[in-house]
Amino acid sequence: MPGTAITTAFIPVRDPHGAAHWYSRMLGLTVADTNNFSALLTGTGTASVTLMGPDSGIQADPGLSWATCNFKVDDLGAKRAELAGQGVPVGSITGSPDVCLFFTAQDPDGNTLLLTDR
Repeated sequence: MPGTAITTAFIPVRDPHGAAHWYSRMLGLTVADTNNFSALLTGTGTASVTLMGPDSGIQADPGLSWATCNFKVDDLGAKRAELAGQGVPVGSITGSPDVCLFFTAQDPDGNTLLLTDR
């Protein structure tokens, strides 16, 4: 039986073009495609993030209070400091050093993002 792969996580946004620029600049993701409906972003690995705009017909409003996925970063403390320095709302680094450390941040649409060390 073939395995199952996770291909994309969806995040509702107001403006796919503007949101794609923010995710690229703040998280270092590559914009693979953007249009009036959505934006597809990739990083390392095989999964991607699709930013869904209002024209896509998605039935979720931007401003999710929970994270749809996590973003693994190489240096959690440095990324938190960088985002905070750019005015991004960030939480404290928490979790278990033996399992996973993480913090939350908010994108410009108020969506909660989860950044992790693994």
